[in-house]
Amino acid sequence: MGKPSWVRSVITQLSLCLAVLLAFNLGRPWEKPMSHSSSGSSSSRPLDLYFISVRGGFRPLNQQNHLLKQMAKAAKTYKARFVINISELGEDDPLTQNGTWRFSSLKVPWYSTRVSRGRGTGYFLKQIKIPFGKNLDIIGLDTGAFKDFMLMNPLNGAGNDQLHWLTKTLETSDSDWRIVVGFCSLAVCEGNRERIEIQLYEHLHHIFYKFGVDVYLSGEGCSDYACKGSIAYIRNPGSKDEKLPLASVNGVSGFSKGMVNGFLLHRVSSLEIETYFVNSAGEVVHDMVLQQRGKAAM
Repeated sequence: MGKPSWVRSVITQLSLCLAVLLAFNLGRPWEKPMSHSSSGSSSSRPLDLYFISVRGGFRPLNQQNHLLKQMAKAAKTYKARFVINISELGEDDPLTQNGTWRFSSLKVPWYSTRVSRGRGTGYFLKQIKIPFGKNLDIIGLDTGAFKDFMLMNPLNGAGNDQLHWLTKTLETSDSDWRIVVGFCSLAVCEGNRERIEIQLYEHLHHIFYKFGVDVYLSGEGCSDYACKGSIAYIRNPGSKDEKLPLASVNGVSGFSKGMVNGFLLHRVSSLEIETYFVNSAGEVVHDMVLQQRGKAAM
């Protein structure tokens, strides 16, 4: 004897609801384990610190709202402590202005970089405590003051002041992690659309290496990620990025995914930093793990 029609109807409705729920959750990193770290465990870790970095600038309003909505979901799920907006405009950036309003209920502060066209007044230091008595330094640079320096010209007064401040800050820091943030890339990119060679500005790279910088986050660059020595150079995706060619840094390989209008979610523990590259659909398209004073694991 067959099942009554109302039973079949209920089963059908439940099946449809389950299918919709699965489709909604598919590919959303904050609603499922994101990846396996180098230590073999996965998903959110309540004792680790999470933060978000994003490239600022002007976007169509619908793109901006969609991006902020995805970021807010990730911030709420992973209890992100702060957001870094890698921007040319500092506090005047439209993403910062709208983001601080949207994130106000989450009580998540925003920190923004600036490119001040030679004045060099937009640098900052934020010292963040992480579990187990460890500390994280977020060092924001005003890369506009380094433009001449990057072109192998003498630094102006503002650039010299900032370089002295950066060196002193790193020299006196006893933090376990040091992340430097600036809008401009610290590299010159040469080559063709199939392959590029990235030449780092060696003086700044030498300072980073000497004083134990772990990561440089930028808003510009020709590669999403590259690593030289123990330093990871990571670019935040913009709103109009094109597909980027395979990249290498002075012979050291990186990768280029050409993400568009996404953001980065970072997990910081006492032993490693894991970075998730999240696209505008809320999907993790790549992740990398940087072990403390060690090598990046892809």
